[in-house]
Amino acid sequence: MDQMGIHYNNWIVLLSFVLAVTAAYSAINLISQVSHSMGRIRSLWLLSGACVLGSGIWAMHFVGILASRMPFEVGYHPGMAFLSMLVGMFACYLALRFVFTPYPKRWRLIVSSIILGTGISGMHYIGMFSMEIEATIHYSLLKQALSFMIAVLFSYMGIYLFTRFKDDRGFSKWKLCSALCIGIAMTGMHYTSISASYFEYDVWNSTKPFLMQTDVILLTGVSLVTLFMFTISGGAVFLDRNVLERMAYHDPLTELPNRHGLERYFESDFFRGTSGAVFFIDLDRFKSINDTLGHDIGDMLLQEVAGRLENCIGDNGKVFRLGGDEFLIALPHCTLEEAGESAQGILQEVKKPYTIEDNELYVTASVGISLTPVHGTDRSALMKAADTALYTSKDSGKNKFSVFDLEMNRYQVRRMSLEKDLRKALARSEFMVVYQPKWDSITNVTVGLESLLRWRHPEHGIISPVEFIPIAEETGLIVPITYWMLHEVCSQNMLWHKEDVATVAVSINMSARMFEGESLYDIVEEALTRSGLAPHFLELEITESIAMNNMEETVVLLSKLRKLGVRVSLDDFGTGFSSLGSLDEIPINTLKIDQVFIRKSKMHSKKAIISNIIAIAANLNMEVIAEGVETTEQIELLQSLGCTVMQGYYYGKPMPVNELGQWFLDKKAV
Repeated sequence: MDQMGIHYNNWIVLLSFVLAVTAAYSAINLISQVSHSMGRIRSLWLLSGACVLGSGIWAMHFVGILASRMPFEVGYHPGMAFLSMLVGMFACYLALRFVFTPYPKRWRLIVSSIILGTGISGMHYIGMFSMEIEATIHYSLLKQALSFMIAVLFSYMGIYLFTRFKDDRGFSKWKLCSALCIGIAMTGMHYTSISASYFEYDVWNSTKPFLMQTDVILLTGVSLVTLFMFTISGGAVFLDRNVLERMAYHDPLTELPNRHGLERYFESDFFRGTSGAVFFIDLDRFKSINDTLGHDIGDMLLQEVAGRLENCIGDNGKVFRLGGDEFLIALPHCTLEEAGESAQGILQEVKKPYTIEDNELYVTASVGISLTPVHGTDRSALMKAADTALYTSKDSGKNKFSVFDLEMNRYQVRRMSLEKDLRKALARSEFMVVYQPKWDSITNVTVGLESLLRWRHPEHGIISPVEFIPIAEETGLIVPITYWMLHEVCSQNMLWHKEDVATVAVSINMSARMFEGESLYDIVEEALTRSGLAPHFLELEITESIAMNNMEETVVLLSKLRKLGVRVSLDDFGTGFSSLGSLDEIPINTLKIDQVFIRKSKMHSKKAIISNIIAIAANLNMEVIAEGVETTEQIELLQSLGCTVMQGYYYGKPMPVNELGQWFLDKKAV
């Protein structure tokens, strides 16, 4: 019997350390991608890093065995050798998953380092157990405990350094330091454990020394595992740069960079010039194309638009798709004059006809522009300014471009403030109803009233309907406001009847939003029932756009309301886009001539339009009312053309309830 320690080939020992550090650095590079990924991709990066690190531990161990000179032949149990690699990978995965939180606490670092140290040690001892030798291995427990402590201590140092830079994707000296620590944890544990081990064997049964590095099977296994390790690293990098990165930073429909690509572009490229421009682009009427022709046609239209935008910009800048029908263009070297020229070219190019699956489509764009450094020196400020300018383009008629200025910003700030307050106005009873008389100029009596909404803001006073009604329409708040107004108007009109102040119909303006659901009839019926008002004393005023939108459904709903006894009038007639061929199909009682025509009634063309509207109403057995009457000349003209019922400041301005009561008394006294 004999006992012998182990001697090493120093060059192979160095090779094992280099292999351990390389595996650790490759794994760290992979795991650094986790912070920039989401969902299953995060787990994929974590698993890849664990596989590389675990296989690196395994390869380092058996290269370390190759560095050992032993006086007997050594074989290996393949199942146990493979199990040792799986144990290493599993421990690495647990350790990395446990520590990978946004802000890992110290106890997590300690537990993670214990798991990794245990994995390194477990892999080592299972690997040693897989050796088939004609000898017995003896261990010094104290030194084996020391080897375990080395594994845990240096694992902790490596993990701690890793958490400091885990979001960095490029080269970092701290990554290298972390990899060195983890490499020391592997090799330190291995060689400390081996040095604390000795073999007891029968000297007569072993006649020649055997150098492990000549073992072809072991060399082949180590080579394959090393190849596997680098294949995963290289494949993951290729996948990241050529597949995952494109998925993360590009829009799949148009293949343009998306919001993530936009952020990266602004961080790295945009602000290199002394000046630049940001264009916020939104397509006009795109939703109607989507709704009428389907989303497939809409998607193809977006692809066509994306191509045209790229052709317009060329190599001067970059085009991004933000989502839906919104695009953004960044021109890093652009003056105000050049921005205006580019915007004009974009508008001209976008509005050219599109032919998509035998459909000839027309679409326009609205553009908002901001400039750096005038309007901001960071991405967020420039996008906000360009978005504000875009709203101005939309509000001023679309198919236009606007350059941001401070007045726009004040307008948007006020608009946002009003929207916030508008959401609370109904609950705070800040709305009031005013009434404007409808006057029969022949009999000199009030034949009706139009109810109008006013907002008494606690800080800004009376807010113009022109300012807050569009906000209410856009946000949908107009629906509950109109419900409240229906109940308020019906109750007030019934009170006038009881007090014998007036017995006339009162009209309420209807929003298109009220016709989107199926509850308008029920709400009107409820308001009439609760107030006790007869239906013919309530009139609903609709616009031409409401009448022509989903015409069949609108006609059915209006017909039900007419059968109930409620009156219907068509407001602002002549200013919309209705077809005269459909006018007779819409169940209405009254046509209202818009004040635009009355105000310009001295013009021969406007006079002709007024005359034709009155004639149309007469031929269709409809009543006719002229809005915006302010002078005796207008009254005489309207009377000569056959219109006797008028509404305007000449007869009475919109008045609150208390003033209107006195107005009625004054008119009766006359």
